Amino acid sequence: MKPVPTRLLEFIDRHDRFYIIGHKEPDGDCIGSQLALSSFLRRTGKETVLCSAGPFTRTEILPFENRFTSIVPAERATERAAAIVLDCSSLQRIGSIVETLPLVPIAFIDHHASSSASGDAVFIDDHAPSVTLMVLALIETMGFSPNRDEAEALFFGLCTDTGFFRHLDEESAETLAAASRLVAAGASPKRNFSLIYGGKSLYSRKLMGEILTRAEPHFDGRLLVSHVTLDDQQRYGIASRDSDMLYQLLLSIAGCEAAMIIRQEGQTDCTVGLRAKERVDVGSIAARFGGGGHRLAAGLSIRGGIDEVREKLVDAFAPYLEED
Repeated sequence: MKPVPTRLLEFIDRHDRFYIIGHKEPDGDCIGSQLALSSFLRRTGKETVLCSAGPFTRTEILPFENRFTSIVPAERATERAAAIVLDCSSLQRIGSIVETLPLVPIAFIDHHASSSASGDAVFIDDHAPSVTLMVLALIETMGFSPNRDEAEALFFGLCTDTGFFRHLDEESAETLAAASRLVAAGASPKRNFSLIYGGKSLYSRKLMGEILTRAEPHFDGRLLVSHVTLDDQQRYGIASRDSDMLYQLLLSIAGCEAAMIIRQEGQTDCTVGLRAKERVDVGSIAARFGGGGHRLAAGLSIRGGIDEVREKLVDAFAPYLEED
């Protein structure tokens, strides 16, 4: 991982109050990094406000929703106030929060390869497995160790973005050493596994079954594509998202190199999730359509119906999956 920039340390030192902001539709890494950074800054005498536009549709982050505000409170004075945006590097990604955010200096902490942040302080590391590990590096660089609650939040985000370490390879000794320090500080692998993978509804499993039944092979099965309709979401509930387990099941099929799930969000709008093993750079594919993410996990929003979107996106996989 990259060292924490001196400019970020100076940014934190010269401000007293921070808006800790994550991206809209947050996941565990986003929420975990926000919670841990807010707690740590408070330990150093700073004031913090946790901000998220939501929605908190994932069951594992729902218990934390009441700790966040979707509207930045009006301030009497903002001279010593600043914002730190986590797990994204554009104000466009923070949703409705931007509408009430005062004009204050902004820092970005992000680990997405598509990041091109421009702020008063920027900490971008696309080799970091999670933003929570970048927050841990910040805490340790400032001469502290995480307390138990911070360690739990940091470990939660790390487990979310690594698929509970499934996505790590032989070059991950530094990440596992950091995970060990978090466990030593009080993080529980057992509790985090239960939080991330437990508590799902029966409806979510039924919806998953339908999505798996619809999976269609392309490029002789190297790409598997499925979809979720508006009717599905009305029948089973939009909160029944369980994407990590779904992608895990698809990618475990023999010969599969990549998976794509198209989710209908409106009559002419879709969101698309992309996952891959090693062969396909789905981050680059997502970027071509205005999305972003990592090399092996990415997503995008796109205009069009399910059939139209499927055709466009499948063609984009051809350079990676067509046999010579």
